[in-house]
Amino acid sequence: MRYVQLRAFHYVAICGGFSRAAEELLLTQPAISDQVRKLEEEYDILLFNRQRKQVTLTPSGENLLAITRRMFDTENQALELLSESRALRAGTLRVVADAAHHLLHIIGPFRQKYPGIRVTIRSGNTQTVIESLFSYDADIGVLGEVPAGREYETIKLNSSPIIAYVAAHHPLAARGSLSLSELARHPLVMRERGSKTRKKLEDAALIAGVELTCAIEAEGREAVREIVASGAGVGFVSDAEFGDDARLAKLTIEGEPTLMDEALICLKERSQAKAIRAFLEIARSVNRISAGHASMTA
Repeated sequence: MRYVQLRAFHYVAICGGFSRAAEELLLTQPAISDQVRKLEEEYDILLFNRQRKQVTLTPSGENLLAITRRMFDTENQALELLSESRALRAGTLRVVADAAHHLLHIIGPFRQKYPGIRVTIRSGNTQTVIESLFSYDADIGVLGEVPAGREYETIKLNSSPIIAYVAAHHPLAARGSLSLSELARHPLVMRERGSKTRKKLEDAALIAGVELTCAIEAEGREAVREIVASGAGVGFVSDAEFGDDARLAKLTIEGEPTLMDEALICLKERSQAKAIRAFLEIARSVNRISAGHASMTA
């Protein structure tokens, strides 16, 4: 087994094909194909299914990819260490977040200190965040609960109660607050399965002996917001994520509040990658400053 063979396999796997891997590595497609073929022949193993010009990983290929992801990530960290003077002058930090606004107070200071680092942010629920981190499709995640497990580096960002909301012209808009049992009598607009907000709300309702029936299920917070704004039903979100929208009216849920703990997380094994470590350091610094201001005004 040679390094070039593993590298060829890795890039075919992550790029989704031999020609795209060749472009990424600045090699010819026959050269990439030859390296993968030699790897498969040497160990008598099939790593890719090749059907109708489509390339997909076999179970063995999936297992090997999990190893090469760690291998090449470690290699990148070594290169960063050896190129200290050039570190953090360029590159990309990939963030997947259930709500990007939780990061706004961190993104600004990070970009100010490291203007050469491009930050990409995409949305996703808790399940998507975890899957993206483990597949190395994201460097940093933001999700609605501090996850358990030693494999994560976590920073708690904030904690806020789940609230209900309706369109400003909805008959319930003037109420201000409702119980879960009252809310259950109205059409409910819920996030997709995998949403931590939905899971926590349903668990709280179960404890209270209330059955919440989803009338409309929509993928993503913004989709739910637009549906609710049309007057189609009642939506739910953490208070910190409600924002300022004149089309909507907030309703407090009566009784013991159901809290959402928003957390910044990354895989512990990747926490020393320079861009990730720099982002975490700024997040901790900003949190300390915020906590200091809060204690002074208390």
